[in-house]
Amino acid sequence: MNNHANLDAQILDAAADALICADRSGTIMRWNRAAELLFGYSADEALGQNLDLIIPEHLRVAHWNGFNAAITSGTMKLQGRPTLTRATHKSGRRLYIEMTFALLKGAEGEVEGSVAMARDVTERVERERAARAR
Repeated sequence: MNNHANLDAQILDAAADALICADRSGTIMRWNRAAELLFGYSADEALGQNLDLIIPEHLRVAHWNGFNAAITSGTMKLQGRPTLTRATHKSGRRLYIEMTFALLKGAEGEVEGSVAMARDVTERVERERAARAR
């Protein structure tokens, strides 16, 4: 760990939550090991791809409306609060994920992209739904 970039890379890959960084256009720029496990795509498969890779088709319009509004305004409605949403695994399986989002800003305060942290909560959500259905 002789430099910060190496340390940063090790921290990102050691994190238990999936980390996805995207640029202003929604192109995936960082994809950690937990993201590989959660979504089924290796970093090589995900990097350079559009975020639509993991966004279910029926949620894409709403996602891009919110994403573009945040990029343009420099603010986010959720401001780091976790939100429950759906995602798609490489296999096509639907996931429930809890995500937090933040904007990445440059030295002058301009928005350069976004970062999301995600964790799989599919089992918890399905257990809660089953309990309510009884």
